[in-house]
Amino acid sequence: METLAVALLAFCATGWFVLAGTDIGSGMLLPWLGRGDSERRLVVASFAPFFLGNEVWLVATAGVLVGCFPALEGELLSGQAPVLVALLAGWIVRDAGLWSRGRGPGARWRAACDAAVTAGSWAVALAWGLLLAALLTGRPYEPATGPVAVVAAAAVAALFAAHGLGFASLRLTGAPYQRARRLVGRAARPWHPLALTAVLLGGLPLWAGSALPLAEQAAAPGTLALLVPALAVVTPLLAAVQGWIWYAFRGRVTGPSYL
Repeated sequence: METLAVALLAFCATGWFVLAGTDIGSGMLLPWLGRGDSERRLVVASFAPFFLGNEVWLVATAGVLVGCFPALEGELLSGQAPVLVALLAGWIVRDAGLWSRGRGPGARWRAACDAAVTAGSWAVALAWGLLLAALLTGRPYEPATGPVAVVAAAAVAALFAAHGLGFASLRLTGAPYQRARRLVGRAARPWHPLALTAVLLGGLPLWAGSALPLAEQAAAPGTLALLVPALAVVTPLLAAVQGWIWYAFRGRVTGPSYL
């Protein structure tokens, strides 16, 4: 049961990095990809159908962590409190900007919401870099500090941005597409850059998890016997729904969405 619990945690965490990395990265580059209000609306429309579904993977990761690895969850909450607060604050600010963008009057309101989306996306990416740096040291009970933390935060943020660029080059049209394409470059297939960054981003939680004694910090066998089978049933359904969403909105965007 411990092995299956570790596999479920790895699957959910990897799913969030690969899928949500697209909207985090696109949000980070929103002011550059979209130079005007109409272009920024197009950029938001490119990831609007996905971001709520992508966030489910982070909720699922937290649920598996709390239920199956309570000791590690306690160490993270106590040792990484400032980083987790920054991550959650960035998440809330970004989502507030997305939901509020089309609900206020005037260009200034939309510009403020776009700034919230960008700042929140950067906060989430940098916070994950700091958190992963601490996990890779095998000491989740204390924050990462010094040059290693700075380099890790910058590298993870850059990878999120690159992932967003690959996604933007597949979803956008017009001038925003041209800007994304210039940085992505000419690949043999249009999806190759996104696939490459997906592998790199997906490898981050697996790398961090390998540095932790997850099996030793698993919950009691009785608890795992109740939780793991239920999670094993729900997770494929989650993956199936996510796959349908990405298939349904696989085309390029040409206009604003419901956001």
